[in-house]
Amino acid sequence: MSSMASILRRKPNQKPFLNTQIRLFTESNSNNIKTTPPQQQQQQRIEKILIANRGEIACRIMRTAKRLGIRTVAVYSDADKHALHVKSADEAVHIGPPPARFSYLNGSSIVEAAIRTGAQAIHPGYGFLSESADFAQLCEDKGLTFIGPPVSAIRDMGDKSASKRIMGAAGVPLVPGYHGSEQDIDLMKLEADKIGYPILIKPTHGGGGKGMRIVKNANEFVECFLGAQREAAASFGINTILLEKYITQPRHIEVQIFGDKYGHVLHLYERDCSVQRRHQKIIEEAPAPNVVNDFRSHLGQAAVSAAKAVDYHNAGTVEFIVDTVSGQFYFMEMNTRLQVEHPVTEMIVSQDLVEWQIRVANGEPLPISQSQVPLSGHSFEARIYAENVPKGFLPATGVLHHYRPAPVSSTVRVETGVEQGDTVSMHYDPMIAKLVVWGENRAAALVKLKDCLSKFQVAGVPTNINFLEKLANHWAFKDGSVETHFLEHHKDDLFVDPNNLGLAKEAYSGARFSAALLAACVCEKEQSALKESPPGDNSVLSIWYAHPPFRVHHRTKCTMELEWYSEYDSSGPKLLPLSVTYLPDGNYLIEMEENGLSRFKVKATHLSNNGFRVEADGVSMDVSLAIYSQDWTKHIHIWHGSHHYHFRQKLGLQLTDDDETHHRTSFETASHPPGTVLAPMAGLVVKVLVKDGMKVEEGQPILVLEAMKMEHVIKASSAGYVHGLQAMAGQQILDGSVLFCIKDE
Repeated sequence: MSSMASILRRKPNQKPFLNTQIRLFTESNSNNIKTTPPQQQQQQRIEKILIANRGEIACRIMRTAKRLGIRTVAVYSDADKHALHVKSADEAVHIGPPPARFSYLNGSSIVEAAIRTGAQAIHPGYGFLSESADFAQLCEDKGLTFIGPPVSAIRDMGDKSASKRIMGAAGVPLVPGYHGSEQDIDLMKLEADKIGYPILIKPTHGGGGKGMRIVKNANEFVECFLGAQREAAASFGINTILLEKYITQPRHIEVQIFGDKYGHVLHLYERDCSVQRRHQKIIEEAPAPNVVNDFRSHLGQAAVSAAKAVDYHNAGTVEFIVDTVSGQFYFMEMNTRLQVEHPVTEMIVSQDLVEWQIRVANGEPLPISQSQVPLSGHSFEARIYAENVPKGFLPATGVLHHYRPAPVSSTVRVETGVEQGDTVSMHYDPMIAKLVVWGENRAAALVKLKDCLSKFQVAGVPTNINFLEKLANHWAFKDGSVETHFLEHHKDDLFVDPNNLGLAKEAYSGARFSAALLAACVCEKEQSALKESPPGDNSVLSIWYAHPPFRVHHRTKCTMELEWYSEYDSSGPKLLPLSVTYLPDGNYLIEMEENGLSRFKVKATHLSNNGFRVEADGVSMDVSLAIYSQDWTKHIHIWHGSHHYHFRQKLGLQLTDDDETHHRTSFETASHPPGTVLAPMAGLVVKVLVKDGMKVEEGQPILVLEAMKMEHVIKASSAGYVHGLQAMAGQQILDGSVLFCIKDE
């Protein structure tokens, strides 16, 4: 597979999918499809849609619906009362408290909301109830149009064991495994022995990698099996499991299929979703790299056969696992919904798949035939998550104090459901946005992806943006040599080594320079504000702890101390004391005495609220700042070029002007005794496995936390006795809170 050259068919004048220009259904293709039967012509057209979802997918569906003149209804939980999808809808209905099982998974409340508002149809988006056959049936029973596939297809494909049997009968290649209904753990262990390790444990329902476990040997089977069952039950309400042979060098390639109600099914080419963490996708692209046309054609035909085997209509995705050693592909599962990564397909085929969904639900035929599906250029989608990468991509929560996505254009989309000031909640998926780019070829699209990532600014929660930039710049990713173990195989390049002294020195030098730019920009911003403010107005101060406000002039020296946490040094924060002097020529002289005196001469021009143009060392560049207070600390973020630094200020300003000294504020850093185990994320305690005072071994599981529907096992940091364990099942835990301590006696 890795030696295959990608041969892509293009039309010379083909343009990518635009944000505001979308190809509509036309009559010009009527000769290629069947005529709509009279009974369908009389069908009532959809005029109002309720979106049974939240976040970016709800906002994305609303954009297409509004362009078609269709009114929209949002639903929301208590946590989403002020969410962007609620503001974007024509109407909104409250459906319950934050936990999804009481709101977005409450099918009866959602259907009631649709009836109450006069919506004729429900679009489920992805996740939540999108692949619930019971919910689709409930919609049908209440006379509502479910914008998705038929109930029978959802039911058949939602049960992964049943789907394997159906696909096998249809001649679609299958991975060796056990797909039976018997769930006795001893029987399952015997089946695993027959298949041969390593094996993959997967829930029979649901998706998104939730509940999946890789089992390397028989000794790990029981713990992995029980953990997978618990997570499956929490995420999907069904805990049944299937087993598959684990392909050691796989690629994850999926095919977008679409069908209408007249038996027409076509595919819109493939997407590569191999680069994943925790079995969840990070970057997707279309078409798949290093794939020849014959392979692409066979893959598409297999996907169409799979759809026809269940009389499929509307949008769906057939997922395949490709063995890069043998070059064979196998059916994994069929997702009976619109996929998270559908925008990359839209970009290369210049079609709006949500519009297709609505029109097919209206009883209209597909607008084009298979031979008319275009394939133009290349597209990437990067998922921007609130997560802590150094902690193993654990989901993070918090307030988006600063949120400035990359600028959109005809070839750049930002799919988001949040705004600056919104909170990333522990109750839902931590995705902030999807960055989607298009280029004439893969190399051009990759350049655009890297540029947009460097311009994507988020402050207030940890994100994976820096990691995505490393990934996009990696030589193997540039070559398209992707597979599902990509992160593991290249971990030395992608993840930080805290013992790399060379990189630590380089990072420290960059932080010092960035701190100098930051100081000059802050001074210039405050000078601009003070010139426009009335005498005695103290509201313009941001990071300087001086009182009263000062006006910088050539006799003034302002000093401050910043903290900077280096990912290359686990010893603690680095202190960066500096002073700023305003020079007669309008420049700022920044002096830093840490590890030797350094001087930076910086000229700053205030362009906008947080935007500056600075000149330092003969180089002129754009700089952006974000400043906010949180947890008794002032946080200052600076972006310039492809660099982003985050500083903290726990010590205030000491201002000297003609020997006049003002106050200084300090904060103490919390410390914990050795052996203390802190919560790595905010979450819900789902199970406590030991009692306080028990003796445990190093690495022994103590309790299980759940956040964003993912389980995380908290283990003993060393051998000893558990002290201070007070957590109970059902208890909410804050990020960084003390869970327990391991003591020697």
